[in-house]
Amino acid sequence: MYSKFQFKMTDKIPDRKIAEDLLKKYNKSESLIKHALSVEAAMRHFAALYNEDVEKWGVIGLIHDLDYEQYPDQHCTMTKKILEEENWPDDYIRSVLSHAWGICYDVEPLHVMEKVLYTIDELTGLITASVLVRPSKSILDLTVKSVTKKWKMKNFAAGANREVIEKGAAMLDKDLNWVIQETINGMKKAAGEIGLKGDL
Repeated sequence: MYSKFQFKMTDKIPDRKIAEDLLKKYNKSESLIKHALSVEAAMRHFAALYNEDVEKWGVIGLIHDLDYEQYPDQHCTMTKKILEEENWPDDYIRSVLSHAWGICYDVEPLHVMEKVLYTIDELTGLITASVLVRPSKSILDLTVKSVTKKWKMKNFAAGANREVIEKGAAMLDKDLNWVIQETINGMKKAAGEIGLKGDL
């Protein structure tokens, strides 16, 4: 169960600076870093909605794809190894790994934070792609309707797994449109950082 992941004596609580430095140590790709920032922004937004720890949720969102650039074939396996070597708390590591449940790892999302991460990871990619084909190139005027139109186009942002997003929304017991809207709202707060401010 989730509760078995306890703090070890060597654990340090990672803050955003620690997470960002580690992310940039293993990732140089601008698109991967922007994705990490997008997920972080959305996680912080959802943490506030759920009255949870905004900093913790943000750190986990920022670091979730830590190993993807250097070790794509060992995704999550290497993240686990790196975070353990950095003495990250077990519950942080578990939450990061849960985003890949049923994809390339077997840690099931149990805590609401894990369920949100599992849901919005793929969704941020679809939203980003939806923004970039808009005349304004801005997330600031993006609507749920625009995203759902693109959702139905199977060849559009084909890498964004719609099934995972739907499964995640069901885990959260939330309407898909609500999840899309709140993910947009979260990403808007980092529009400049993630390159989605556009002309607005």
